[in-house]
Amino acid sequence: MSEPVFTVANQLTMLRMALVPAFVLLALGRQLTWALVVFVVAGLTDALDGYVARHSGQSTRLGAMLDPVADKLLTGSAYVVLTWGGVVACPLPLWLTVTLLFRDAMLVMGVVVVNLTVGPVEFGASRLGKVSTALNIATGAAVLAVNAAGECPPAMRWLYLATLGVLLASTIHYAYLASEHPPRRGAARP
Repeated sequence: MSEPVFTVANQLTMLRMALVPAFVLLALGRQLTWALVVFVVAGLTDALDGYVARHSGQSTRLGAMLDPVADKLLTGSAYVVLTWGGVVACPLPLWLTVTLLFRDAMLVMGVVVVNLTVGPVEFGASRLGKVSTALNIATGAAVLAVNAAGECPPAMRWLYLATLGVLLASTIHYAYLASEHPPRRGAARP
């Protein structure tokens, strides 16, 4: 019997994906307060979909595949717009955005290569990876908030450095887990 597709958890993930274009259009239109609201709602669906899936028995292979894609669409789009979009006075630093995009591309390519060479496998999200995603989203929200307020506090640099540190640590952790513990057969998850 096949798994249900339109579970509440999967609908929340799909909502996050659907909010990405709205966020991008609002940010590019310099409607930063509304862009912040949409971004925060999208970010909250990341926590909520996992909670719903785990606590109501709605974990599905589709959800395991869509959730990391939705995360990468949200954070990648936000970081690109907030770095190169020319819409903010206090942009994300280039080095942070390039690191995030490179790391996400590496993870996705790694999953694709493993799935093509070994077959379908399951890569579970690590706690450090979840912390990194949450911090990436929080950093994007903070950049939107300070820009919506017309500020650019120097303390943002510390947030950027913390985000970079956790991003690099989670990347190294995923590489370690992949080398030490072969993935299990099942749904692919970057």
